[in-house]
This record gives sequence, C-alpha cells and structure tokens, in this order.
Amino acid sequence: MSSFLESIRGMKFFDMHVHMISRTTDDYQAMADAGIVAVLEPAFWLGQPRTGVDSFRDYYASLVGWERFRASQFGIRHYCTMGLNSKEANQEALAEQVMEILPLFIYKEGVVGIGEIGFDDQTPAEEKYYRAQLELAKEANLPVQVHTPHRDKKRGTTRSMDIAIEHGIDPGMVIIDHNNEETVREVLDRGFWAGFTIYPFTKMGNERMVEVVRQYGPDRIMINSAADWGISDPLAVPKTAALMKQNGISDEAIRLVTLENAVTAFAPSGQISLSDFDQPLTIDQSQRFNGSSVLRGGQAPRIDKDSTIIK
Repeated sequence: MSSFLESIRGMKFFDMHVHMISRTTDDYQAMADAGIVAVLEPAFWLGQPRTGVDSFRDYYASLVGWERFRASQFGIRHYCTMGLNSKEANQEALAEQVMEILPLFIYKEGVVGIGEIGFDDQTPAEEKYYRAQLELAKEANLPVQVHTPHRDKKRGTTRSMDIAIEHGIDPGMVIIDHNNEETVREVLDRGFWAGFTIYPFTKMGNERMVEVVRQYGPDRIMINSAADWGISDPLAVPKTAALMKQNGISDEAIRLVTLENAVTAFAPSGQISLSDFDQPLTIDQSQRFNGSSVLRGGQAPRIDKDSTIIK
C-alpha cells in the first residue's frame, strides 16, 4: 500500500461513478488519503426492490443531503446524478410515481446530471423510461450518465446511443459508462464520452484499462470504481493511475482520464469546474447535518490508521 500511495503522491482524482451510500467512513478516509478529491454518486438500486415512492424520495434526498455532508467531513466534494435506474424501471406502476418526483431533485445543489439510466435486460419498460429521462435531461439541459447492460453489452450500448441521438441529444452531453474493449471504438467514433469501470471480475481490470488508454489515448475517456455494496474497490481509480504510471502513461494522460475529462463532461450542469479543486475543503468534524455527526459519543477522528489501537 505504501509504495502504491507513494507513486501517485500529489495527484488528484475524481471517481465519477461510486455508490458511497453503501461505503463506510473508513472508505472515505482511505480515498482522501489516496488523492481522491471528488466523487460522483449516480442514483442506484438497493440490491432489493423498493416498495414505494417514498423510499425513492428519501434516497434522493440523502444523495443531496447527508451523503454530500458526510463526504465533506473527509475533504471530498460530493456530486450526484439523479434518475430511475434501468433495473427498477421494470416496476412500471412505481416507475410512473418516481418520474413525477424526479423533477423535484434534479435542480438541487450538487446534481450534475441525469443518471444512471439506460438498459439492464433491454426490456420495453426500460426503453420507455430511458426515453422519458432523456427528455427530462433535455428540458433541464443536463448531461446524461448511461448504464450499459452487463448482458449483450455491445447491442445495448449501440442502442443506447441510437436512442439518445434520436431524441436530439448532443453526444457530447452523454457519458456512456461501463465500456469495455468491445464497445469503446464505436462510443468514441460517435462522439460520446466513454466511461470505464474498474470492478473486480465483472467489468474491467486495471491492466486492461492501461492497454485501452495506450491504444485509444486519453481523449473523452474516464475511469471509475462503481464501488457499491458488492465486492468492489473504492481505490480503483488511484490504483489504476499508479498502474498507468508504472507502464509509462504520461501524467498528463492520467490526469485527463482520472480527473479532467469527467469534470469537463459534467460541467454543462453549471455545478462543477476544475477551479473547484484549487483549494481543499476545510474539514471540521464537529459540524452536524440535521443534528447528526460522523462521530459517535466522544469519538475523535482516527489519525494513525496503521495502528492496531482504536481510541
């Protein structure tokens, strides 16, 4: 760990797809220690179906409320995208209710786009609500963060782009996420942003990611961890940066794919710019959000994280 951190010391990273609501404060601290200065949290599913619209309402409120505050307590800026994810779009009666409340959240502070939306099983219901949310993004002039399916990915990725263009959305306003070697060429050739998820076993490994950047260059490419409640690594972005550095990828290219491209992609929201990261956030863990703190009782922040003693 020490050599990994040493190789990227002084670099700044933006994990543009990570589900921090399912991560711990230790993860936030480790991410800050590794140079992550900002995260973007796309609206996601819980691992089991929600049963009512109020659970969506509370979840969306947490993304612009408690989670944004919690990140700040570790010096990390928190942004999010709001949307009805593809998996839950298949609950049509509930999906209709969710679409009614989404406009209440997309203009909140820290919301930089509509997402993550798109396809999972590529059902008619998924397409219906993908299209509806593309129209919402057009109306709000917000970027779109697209989830590409795990199964039949190439067809789903092509279809996602076709539909976005059909709705008159500029490809430069669309981030196509979870790419792999099979999809990247078409995404870039058509002018979309290409997100890559470094997630153990199921998406991309970072050795493969190094080769993608070597082959295609850094333009319009960005990487993320998509760390969530599954087996995942919230340090995937800085670890990939370290591996790129070891393999001769330039610091300029690394900065593009781990920070600048994502900021540029979501900048049309008016909520994020590179200048945001010129000054670090002031950390004051005595602050509270609606009466709640990241500390418990008389807790003080852990400083020496290598110690076996927890005070």
